Amino acid sequence: MDSFHDVRFPVAVSFGATGGPERRTEIVALTSGREQRNLRLAHSRRHFDAGTGVRSLNDLYEIFGFFEARRGAFHGFRFRDPFDMKSCRPDQQPAASDQQIGLGDGAATQFQLVKWYGDGADAYARPIRKPVAETVRVAVDGVETSDFSVDLATGMVTLATPLGAGQVVSAGYEFDLAARFDAERIEVSLTAFTAGQIPTIPIVEILA
Repeated sequence: MDSFHDVRFPVAVSFGATGGPERRTEIVALTSGREQRNLRLAHSRRHFDAGTGVRSLNDLYEIFGFFEARRGAFHGFRFRDPFDMKSCRPDQQPAASDQQIGLGDGAATQFQLVKWYGDGADAYARPIRKPVAETVRVAVDGVETSDFSVDLATGMVTLATPLGAGQVVSAGYEFDLAARFDAERIEVSLTAFTAGQIPTIPIVEILA
């Protein structure tokens, strides 16, 4: 049974995490010497070790409480990716024109938040399903509007009225990703911790 708690992993710890996206590719070597490569998943999956973000015993205490409240790996939660958490560059503030999320057809009013990586025909659109409340901004043909709502559980933007055919809808936002603990237990020695040995706290992105 899928289960997701709409709470965020302690941000101070997540900002010190290490990790990033994983792309799983199946590679078959052909007799000709060429390779045949197939993507096993349509979207990348991010893995992190939050142990590198633990700076104090208070951090550990907070993580233990969070782990128990999520029942370990059973319940998912929001996680702030320290490297990729905005519709824009990390040192900028989101603007309504950051990411194109759709084109009007005279009828549609709902558009999924996405973030684009790369340019042209090879660009990749990553669905953004966990936007942060109060940060989402939307524009139609470059003019910002407030006539919209956004589902914070799915990242679906709903406009008050349909767009005209060919009108561009864009958005800016901050976002979390859905994640869970990727371990059955958290193990740490107090002696080792005070000596500088950090615990391992694996976290993996999920679809929720």
